[in-house]
Amino acid sequence: MTLFDKVKWILGIFMVFILIVATNLIDKQHFLRVKNSVVTIYEDRLVANDLIFEMHCLIQDKAEALAAMDSTFFIERNSLINESIESFIVEFDKTRHTVKERSLFEQYKQNIESLKNSETAFINSKFTEKGNLNIHLKEVKENLYDLAKIQLSEGRRQMHISQKSVDTIELFTHIEIYMLIILAIIVQVIVIYKPKV
Repeated sequence: MTLFDKVKWILGIFMVFILIVATNLIDKQHFLRVKNSVVTIYEDRLVANDLIFEMHCLIQDKAEALAAMDSTFFIERNSLINESIESFIVEFDKTRHTVKERSLFEQYKQNIESLKNSETAFINSKFTEKGNLNIHLKEVKENLYDLAKIQLSEGRRQMHISQKSVDTIELFTHIEIYMLIILAIIVQVIVIYKPKV
């Protein structure tokens, strides 16, 4: 085997090696993007949506008790429900938020405080002054509704990012296969080709 043949072999193998390394680095980046999107969908969207649902159920209990003028509820259970809502707020605060979501969440926390104040005023008025309580319950429900819609749209956005990365990985996989076939043909031609002396 002549020096020229050895150089041809080395160049052929080196080209294959470079192609494989380059596509692996690109694929690794896209796999990380997909992994992050899946984790974000679970930790920051599904968990957050569950917390919103739990808070909504507790707020609904308050609304039903107010509609039924259930004074026992406000004396005995309301403080426990407020503690549960506070614990859900702490958990929700641990998830990642968009700018709009952060703003809505801060508004929700303020409205919860206003709701607690209205409940105290309602209890102190011997369950006669419920006007502000209805208003604050409605505001809190609207906040929770808006937060739930954000979870859906952000989850959809993360799925789009994942799908885009998967499509790119698939494209590069096809390109890699075609390039390997072309390189295999080139290497075969180089090996079989015998120049005329």
